[in-house]
Amino acid sequence: MKKVLVINGPNLNLLGTREPAQYGHETLADVERMCLAAGARLEVEVECRQSNHEGALIDWLHEAGREVAAGRMLGVVMNPGAYTHTSVALHDAIKGASVPVIELHISNVHAREEFRHHSFVSPAARGIIVGLGVKGYPLAIEALVRTSESHTGEAS
Repeated sequence: MKKVLVINGPNLNLLGTREPAQYGHETLADVERMCLAAGARLEVEVECRQSNHEGALIDWLHEAGREVAAGRMLGVVMNPGAYTHTSVALHDAIKGASVPVIELHISNVHAREEFRHHSFVSPAARGIIVGLGVKGYPLAIEALVRTSESHTGEAS
């Protein structure tokens, strides 16, 4: 069974308590349960990780690239949090590791402050899901599975 890695960046460990009007009341544990259920439905293994440290996210992207190259992983669903708007290093890690990434944001970043409108991650991502709340996570996993099938020529 192939794997999908779900990476959550800074402050996402505070889901459920941080600005619930913006991010909802679901916790990171709730999100992880949703992701595991989506994986079971789509017949892929899902592993969830969260870090507030940019270097850890980069290391995980490098690891995922090696796993994709070895045929054991489809790619990454990534909510880079605020690093979206600041990290050229995440962009470079995605490109350098040749890892398929679906970028995900719980809130509609384009309806928020101007500085949130630019993503350094988006140009390196296969696709983007924005503003659907935590329900975007299962959709992102499905999008990664479906786009991986089309990139490998498998039937969907």
